[in-house]
Amino acid sequence: MGSRKPRLTLSVQAAVKSHALPARAQWRKWAQAALEEDAEVTLRIVDTAEGRRLNAQFRGKDYATNVLTFTYGEPALPGAALCGDIVLCAPVVEAEAAEQSKPLEAHYAHLVVHAMLHLQGYDHETDDEAHAMEARESALVMQLGYPDPYTPVAAMPDTTAPKAA
Repeated sequence: MGSRKPRLTLSVQAAVKSHALPARAQWRKWAQAALEEDAEVTLRIVDTAEGRRLNAQFRGKDYATNVLTFTYGEPALPGAALCGDIVLCAPVVEAEAAEQSKPLEAHYAHLVVHAMLHLQGYDHETDDEAHAMEARESALVMQLGYPDPYTPVAAMPDTTAPKAA
């Protein structure tokens, strides 16, 4: 591939109405940040009912989860783009961000980066895989200007408190 930046074809489908959804340009920026090879991706933002149905159908788990990633095999031809889908469940993502006291935008950015890495073969089934994937996620999310998603909010410095003399 040389020094050419990987190409991303991204389709965004908002199947849920939410005033808190990021702009299309944000989704693209986050996905592109984690892109290591050409990819054609559909990113779908869903409600709890669709998220639960998809998680039950494809993972056998009867609840809505924050993000699902579907990869459609290896590219058919050398140089062909990787293809996959990312499904984000907006109500779950919003609830998690609130429970974890994280900015919603930062949580969405992390989940898009996480899903894009999954599409490209990263996983977290073993401790070694989890450490490698989390380190890559943290680096990418921080490059995007957000806090490390794996640092507990309580451990982050409080920049709003007055400094002690």
